[in-house]
Amino acid sequence: MPLSSEKNVVMPRPVAEEKLLKALAVAMVEHPRGTFKEIAQAAGVSKATLNRYCGTRDNLIEMLFDYGCEVMNQVIAEADLQHAPVPEALQRLVDGHLVHRDLLVFLMFQWRPDSLHECGEEARWLPYTNALDQYFLRGQQEGVFRIDIGAPVLTELFASLLFGLVDGERRGRVARASMGPSLQTFFMQGAAT
Repeated sequence: MPLSSEKNVVMPRPVAEEKLLKALAVAMVEHPRGTFKEIAQAAGVSKATLNRYCGTRDNLIEMLFDYGCEVMNQVIAEADLQHAPVPEALQRLVDGHLVHRDLLVFLMFQWRPDSLHECGEEARWLPYTNALDQYFLRGQQEGVFRIDIGAPVLTELFASLLFGLVDGERRGRVARASMGPSLQTFFMQGAAT
């Protein structure tokens, strides 16, 4: 993703590219062992177009991880975790993630135990997890979240609940309309003081 002239400001991707990346994320989940041609067809592009766009399956996965990281960091920014009232920020956080549920499914399916290592390419997730840790710590300091569970544990619980509901919806066990309210209610009642 290109940087603007201002330091560390990321320029938004063109809408057509975002649409293609989302379609490719879905195609990778629906056809995990699919050929490049099958993935391209599922995403609505030709194999030649996909080949020009990313070259290899490994490059495609890296591009989707990069895009996923950008989107999740944008969700964090839009939730205003540092300043918004804690319950309001949680609602924004949940809603922002659920808008990108197809990308979450890709990230979930591509997860591996070393995905959150603090070095190399996987360090891309540190700003996201650190922002969530700081948000939950702020919520504890303000008396919204219980203090007997550490902020990093609250981050992991939040992510696990979120990914679990998204997967449950994909498998037809969870209604889309109930996902956000269910997550917020369950999380707040389980994490409340």
